[in-house]
Amino acid sequence: MSNNFIYSNRDHKFIIKEWLDGEKILNLDAFKDNYEMDDVDMLLDQALKVAREMIAPTNVDGDRIGARFENGRVSTPPSFHKLYGFMQENGFGNSQYDPEEEGKLPEILRIWLDEFFTAANPAFHPYIGLVGGASNLIGSFSTDAEKELYLPKMFSGEWAGTMCLTEPCCGSDVGDITTKAYATDDPRVYKIKGAKCFITAGDHDLTENIIHLLLAKCEGAAPGTKGISLFIVPKIWVNEDGSLGEPNDVSTVAIEHKMGLRGSATAMLSFGENDNCRGILIGSPPDENGKAQGMAQMFVMMNGARIDTGLSALAIAQAAYNYALQYAKERIQGKVISNPKGPRMPIIQHEDVRRMLLFQKSVVEACRALIAKTCYYEDLAHHSPDPEEKKAAKRRIEVNTPLVKAYISDMVWQTTCEAIQVHGGYGFTEEYPVAQCARDSKILSIWEGTNFIQSLDLVGRKWTLDGGKVFAEWFKELAASVEGNKDVEGFGREHEILARAMGAYREIQGFIAATFAKNIKVVPLYSSRILHATAMLYCGSLLLDQAAVAMQKIKELGEGHHELPFYQGKVQSAKFYIRNIVPEIFGIAEVIKDCDTSAIDIPEEAL
Repeated sequence: MSNNFIYSNRDHKFIIKEWLDGEKILNLDAFKDNYEMDDVDMLLDQALKVAREMIAPTNVDGDRIGARFENGRVSTPPSFHKLYGFMQENGFGNSQYDPEEEGKLPEILRIWLDEFFTAANPAFHPYIGLVGGASNLIGSFSTDAEKELYLPKMFSGEWAGTMCLTEPCCGSDVGDITTKAYATDDPRVYKIKGAKCFITAGDHDLTENIIHLLLAKCEGAAPGTKGISLFIVPKIWVNEDGSLGEPNDVSTVAIEHKMGLRGSATAMLSFGENDNCRGILIGSPPDENGKAQGMAQMFVMMNGARIDTGLSALAIAQAAYNYALQYAKERIQGKVISNPKGPRMPIIQHEDVRRMLLFQKSVVEACRALIAKTCYYEDLAHHSPDPEEKKAAKRRIEVNTPLVKAYISDMVWQTTCEAIQVHGGYGFTEEYPVAQCARDSKILSIWEGTNFIQSLDLVGRKWTLDGGKVFAEWFKELAASVEGNKDVEGFGREHEILARAMGAYREIQGFIAATFAKNIKVVPLYSSRILHATAMLYCGSLLLDQAAVAMQKIKELGEGHHELPFYQGKVQSAKFYIRNIVPEIFGIAEVIKDCDTSAIDIPEEAL
């Protein structure tokens, strides 16, 4: 996350070429004419080179210059402009989201490019990444004429995109939005009036236009989320021939002064101050009961954004770990505890430093496995020729999405704190990049629905989806994976822990089901801890699966092979995660069964 960008793509190659069935994905009709397994190394190496040589040097500008708001206009650092042009011209920009683009990458490859690019400069990526969700919404729900009008220039990088949900009066409770949409003589065009805040990349000077995807309520709409509609609201109005017209009465009131991601402009926007902001309705107007389609449509973009948020968290966590590892190898301090008269040594030889490093490494690899498996299902859900396989993949994604968003964005804060601790006092200074890692990462647990909301989605919705069948199928697959790896050499204890953890998890489910009817408040009280237990169990099973591959590879390589340390690292990561992190599930289960309600019972005045 500086000019001294440190990153590796070895784990990514392992995932695609050795762990997941990458051949199956590359042989799907959507990709078989574009790439072969032999292309994977080249693609990942090229992307990492772009991250290191082109993107990382702009990170200092992003943090120190940042986005600026002066005289009613938002500007980004000059280096961002050159980088934005480079990314668009070389196929790393908005065109990657065009479903018709030749050479389109499967998700199990594309996500790693986003990881590298985000790790190199987390503040820059939203200017490109948000177009993916915005264009997907337009492509999925708009008319052919609207697609032809907006998508080509969004994919070319000439125009950007945003999602506008949050308002000063309401954040996570989207149903309380006050932005209004008033019908005009044109049934597709509405007058928009309201304000939105915390809009990532809501205004900037990288493109000639910004296409806002905005939630608002039409007159007569039902209360709450049922009455929300979705609109295309260009910053500059787009004429029927595709040319730019007059400004569309969208003004930037301010940009936030943030602790991190300073190069990414987070804007407060006003729509219709002069009663001349127009929006194009996506889909149909509210029905006779005032029920609209906007929230269902927006969830398509939000769920994608939740995966992207987890990926951003992973990227920052990996970058912070890489800096901590390098520092631990170079920093000379202290002596080995068993030889107090011996020579001073690099701190990587101290036991607690090694614990902190392996904690980071194991969590990062667990989180990457979680994202990889989810994106593997994404490719199957969209491109498998087998309808049953498609259906099963979609159901796995339903469960995994809140885990990807919430667990990883919670853990990046913990792992980055350990990276700072490895640096000692230097980690608390801005001269070392881990301080910026911490500042940049904290927003991720808040973005795209706070992590508490993700936990409610898991427990309140995903547990019960399709009469509980969706989660039961997910859990059955997890259990089958653990059972299938019970004979992995040297992993008897780890298998035992995972088996016990599955039992503890079933106890959690049983207790919540039995207690829910008596006291519904136990669900929000414990849902965040349940989400973490779910993710730890799943990640443990994935790392055990990876360890089985690594153990076999170690046997094949033999002593002295240059690749041996990588596979040994995979083995020890799995052991550490399963034996040090997965057992937290046992404590969570005991706490939940004890059902302490003191947080509810304490008088507000006593807090």
